[in-house]
Amino acid sequence: MLARILGLPLFVILMGIGSVAMFLPALHAGATRDFQTARVFFYGGLLFLIFTLIIALATANYKPRNETGSHLLSLFVCFVLLPMMLAVPFHQTVTTSTFGEAYFEMVSSITTTGATQYADPAQLPRSVHLWRALVAWLGGFFVWVSAVAILAPLNLGGFEVLAEGRHGTGSSLSQISRVAGGSVRLQRAALRLLPIYSGLTAVFWVFLIIAGDRPFGALIHSMSTFATSGISATGGMQNNSSAGFGEFVVLIGMCFALSRLTFSSDMKARSINVLKTDPEIRIATFLIMAVPSLIFMRHWFGALEEQSVEDARQALSALWGSIFTTVSFLSTTGFESASWTQASRWSGLATPGLIPLGLAMVGGGVATTAGGVKLLRIYALYKNGQREIERIIHPTSVAGSGPAVRHLRRRGAYVAWIFFMLFALSVSFVMLLLAYNGVGFDNALILTIAALTTTGPLANVVTEIPISYATLSPTVKLVLGAAMVVGRLETLAVIALLNPDTWRR
Repeated sequence: MLARILGLPLFVILMGIGSVAMFLPALHAGATRDFQTARVFFYGGLLFLIFTLIIALATANYKPRNETGSHLLSLFVCFVLLPMMLAVPFHQTVTTSTFGEAYFEMVSSITTTGATQYADPAQLPRSVHLWRALVAWLGGFFVWVSAVAILAPLNLGGFEVLAEGRHGTGSSLSQISRVAGGSVRLQRAALRLLPIYSGLTAVFWVFLIIAGDRPFGALIHSMSTFATSGISATGGMQNNSSAGFGEFVVLIGMCFALSRLTFSSDMKARSINVLKTDPEIRIATFLIMAVPSLIFMRHWFGALEEQSVEDARQALSALWGSIFTTVSFLSTTGFESASWTQASRWSGLATPGLIPLGLAMVGGGVATTAGGVKLLRIYALYKNGQREIERIIHPTSVAGSGPAVRHLRRRGAYVAWIFFMLFALSVSFVMLLLAYNGVGFDNALILTIAALTTTGPLANVVTEIPISYATLSPTVKLVLGAAMVVGRLETLAVIALLNPDTWRR
């Protein structure tokens, strides 16, 4: 039975998962006696489940000519069309919203961006907050599984930096009689990763409750942490009752998005020594140490002028706020520490908004739910630059470190630079579209990077006056929604989808 289900098109499977997921907000709404919301989600789940079964029967014998290209296309279709189905109960529950606004919310959720038009949590019923967080959590799991099962075999999603050759073209593969198809890889990855993903979410939910959070808010924050969506039912971590211990728990959870080795057991993460030598962990550690130190020194000099430098409690609070927010935006989660704004009051200086903007552009690890350029690509560019400086100083030198590092410095850095240029072109193109629709330069830059790095809360942190997504025109929201999809899939995957070679047998 499982094999038959997984033999269906990927989009149909995800439709079924989305339909079943609607029953969870229905149960929550029923338990809280919000029967109107419960009926909307229950009837929506029942209707779409029947619709999915009809499509499943019609496509049961469907065999794609090119399974790889079909799964890559399914990734794109799921992020574009699936939110239309997910937006229906949202639109029916939040009667003040248009369907376009509901669609924007669901695209933002399923791509784990976390941008919302409802800055005040009281504007949405609690069950709708659960629905947004649940869609983002499922979207994060889908991104995680598809990275391992679909993008990795195609050398996309950051894996192209490590790839030393094309799959299936070398003579070393002549003795392989059967290669697992995309459906088999998806099945194995999903069954292997679901217990880890859901188990960690449950464990951190319990820790947040112990820290002092209410169970509902703790569940939303736990799901948002591992999906790196930054969705909150309380308006952010700064409004929680768990204070510093709750932020510490969330910080530990966000660290799982900094390297592919923290989650995936198939990536050879067999010991702590592997994590110590992992380039993503090393760069992330450097940034987590360097950026908060620079921010703290800036605030310290400001406090010195204000003659408040002797307040050790505020000093430690400023340092912690810098560390937490650095990890949050580096993992493209977007949570803001309660101590982030307290540091400005201590020193009298505002923290430059370009810092979280730059951290989000760097992004997290490959094959995680984080967005951005990715740490592995940054490392490849760093190693190439380091080698070029060595060649300038010692032109006849020969670099060591083995064939893997040599490949990373050469071809890995080359494809990383191509991706960086494509990312810069994407930023420019989206900014032009936003500017054409009346968005100012500063806001266009912030909104573009927030969408392409899937870090929606950037709009609330970078500027002194938060940017309201609710005030944007429908056209601007459509452009940002498309940018979220491109940022989630990455530009190289979109280009591969349009490449005729992808569809050849």
